[in-house]
Amino acid sequence: MESSSNNPSTDLAYQKAILGSVSRTFALTIPLLPPAIEKVVGNTYLLCRIVDTIEDAADLSPQVKQNLSALFLQAVLEKVPVSSFVEPCLEALKNYGNQDELDLIAHTPTVLRILHTCSSTDQQAVSRCVSIMSEGMSHFHGKQTKEGLKDLPEFEEYCYVVAGVVGELLTTIFSNHSQAFAKHIQNQETLAIAFGQALQMTNILKDSPEDRARGVSWKPADISQTQLLNIAYQKLQDSLRYILLIPKTELGMRRFCFLAFGLAVMTLSKIAERTQFSHKDEVKLSRSTVMAFYSFTKVAVMSDALMKAFFYLFSGVLRK
Repeated sequence: MESSSNNPSTDLAYQKAILGSVSRTFALTIPLLPPAIEKVVGNTYLLCRIVDTIEDAADLSPQVKQNLSALFLQAVLEKVPVSSFVEPCLEALKNYGNQDELDLIAHTPTVLRILHTCSSTDQQAVSRCVSIMSEGMSHFHGKQTKEGLKDLPEFEEYCYVVAGVVGELLTTIFSNHSQAFAKHIQNQETLAIAFGQALQMTNILKDSPEDRARGVSWKPADISQTQLLNIAYQKLQDSLRYILLIPKTELGMRRFCFLAFGLAVMTLSKIAERTQFSHKDEVKLSRSTVMAFYSFTKVAVMSDALMKAFFYLFSGVLRK
């Protein structure tokens, strides 16, 4: 279990370190944000990761997952002491293989302490996001089948509760910290949902062999892979429109979004080039590709034309 030291800089150091352990991609993108935004977005990512860990635990029944998700949400909303979530959760996950994710759950008090140092408007946005995600995932716990989700609307709803809502959260936080962005995004907030959904669709397609192996599919049952890739392409178009609304004065915010976007575009292109693949490593981007793109984003975010050119070049296979 975690120690009860309440030192803000120790807490933040833990947040940075565990982020690197539980997500290579977000450990790369989140530090690009301005410090005040980096803190709250990093914090939200860890809270969402706790929800995800419960979701991913293959040997837990849907009912246990629902109970743990509900306890977690009550702890985030300060309705119950955090220990009343941490102890039963660690007990339920005692056979879970990922030690870093278990460590994160043990440190839920640390993560929540950091949340409570953020502005009240940011805290409200995070609570809304975690509530929708946690309740939404609980709703979908009972819908796991090997055939997949019923249809496209159900798939879109699933992508919304696990990721579209994160797009909304980013929009609120970016708007809280940048008046120029708040002006630009007015009446175009739905683009943020597409941004989150595009990233989630990438994960669903990439992870589908592993999901299939454990008897689950998050794809819509009545839609082909080609149609899904085309829907992802449309969401990516909206994602780029979203990124272009971020003012050039906010290069950190632009780069954070463009890096996540570009990695999704390149991953989906790799998936589209294969009729099938049996492991996500087959469509995983190499470290050198990721680092080359990371360097490219430094320059690209200063030019709308360059970002559009990248998308046009790398999404050709998705437009078919």
